Amino acid sequence: MISSRPVLPAPAPEPVIHSMPGSDDEESSAGGMSLAQIICILRAYWRHSLVIVVALIGLSFGAIKMLPKSYVATTTLMVNFENKDPLAGREFVGGGGNTYIPTQIELIMSGVVLGPVVEHLKLTSDPQFTRGFAGSTAALNEVVVRNLRDMLQVQQGVSSQLLYISATAKSPESAAQLANAVADEYLTQERQRTNGPARERAERYSKQLAELRAKAIAGQDRVTEFRQRNAMTEIDADKMDVEGATLNDLQQKLEAAQNQRRELESKQIEAHASSDAVLGTESISSLRAKLTGLESQMAEARTTMGPKHPKVVELQSQIDATRSSLASEVQSLSANSAVQLTRARDLEARYQAAVTAERTRLLERRGLQDEEAKLVLELQSAQTTYKKALDGYDQIMFASSGNYTDVSLISRADPPPKPSKPNKAKWFAIACLFSLGMAVAGPFGYELFLNRRLRCRDDLEKHFGIPVLAQLGPLPALPG
Repeated sequence: MISSRPVLPAPAPEPVIHSMPGSDDEESSAGGMSLAQIICILRAYWRHSLVIVVALIGLSFGAIKMLPKSYVATTTLMVNFENKDPLAGREFVGGGGNTYIPTQIELIMSGVVLGPVVEHLKLTSDPQFTRGFAGSTAALNEVVVRNLRDMLQVQQGVSSQLLYISATAKSPESAAQLANAVADEYLTQERQRTNGPARERAERYSKQLAELRAKAIAGQDRVTEFRQRNAMTEIDADKMDVEGATLNDLQQKLEAAQNQRRELESKQIEAHASSDAVLGTESISSLRAKLTGLESQMAEARTTMGPKHPKVVELQSQIDATRSSLASEVQSLSANSAVQLTRARDLEARYQAAVTAERTRLLERRGLQDEEAKLVLELQSAQTTYKKALDGYDQIMFASSGNYTDVSLISRADPPPKPSKPNKAKWFAIACLFSLGMAVAGPFGYELFLNRRLRCRDDLEKHFGIPVLAQLGPLPALPG
């Protein structure tokens, strides 16, 4: 302040009168606030700033204290997609394994997993998840699943096969329950997807094995019934050869009988055509020779003897007897030839009937044997298939009973001992800094925009261009 006393402590040079700056140039000539101005303003409003700081800190403390707590519980899983189902080994071609874990994360966050969790935990009746929704049941389930999804977070470990399922809730028990329920449902479905096809194949294999066994038994029953009906034993190649040899022997005998019959017929035809064949026999030849000799003797005797001569009579009687014997012998030979031909024809007919009967029997037998061989072949095929299936049955059943899984549980979520949100110490520190800022900014705003005062020499010199010659401290109060 400029002193109003007439006597100054020391003479001063003649002050230079500056013109008052206009109102438009006042802010431009201010050049900002000096440190002295700031200190004077803070000194003038320090009580107000203190009240503001205390009030804001108290309000912030109460508000932070009343903030709802949220707890985060985490379940840890490990994914190992290289596990192979022995019944259906997987091969990830073209880097398919790189998409396996992201796919599992999306699957965990999908309604396929969260829907059963909502139903198991009965979250549709929890106000925290319904939030006053009063729509249809399907829409309510969708809303609850969406709210549950918002409370979950699934993350993959850094360059690892670990999956972290985190659930956020208002109580530590609820957070742990949600995280564990989602993990359990996911593991259950994953095991079903991994082991379900193997069990289905094992069931189909068992049914097919039972069908093969039934076919083998039915084939054996057909073979047994066929053999009993036709009085047959197992197919014997030696026996078949013997039966074939019998037919061949009969056919050879039939051919021999036919040849004999043809020969006799030929002889009989020749005998009818010419008597030389009959006369050529030994007995006829001897009789003819004897007759010729007697006739020669008779011719000689007649030249010297009369017809009544005893020798001529004797020769004539011998010639007559020889001729009678010759005629009888010729007749006997003709009759014998006819009998032999008849016998040969009878023998041929019997052999022909025997060959026909044997051929018919053998054909029937071979037909039965062929049918038996067909049944036996079907039986052997069914038995072979059944045996192969039975050999692999134990391996199939052992593999299907194994609990193969690509995901294993590392650790279950435990109720967290302290909330993760809000970080009250952090928020209180921010509130304190904000309170200090408001305690400083409030008086400055009030001073600069509502109640501007002159508090130091800089206010006159910077804003009004009035030089200050001296500055005195506060004056003592005058006595009344």
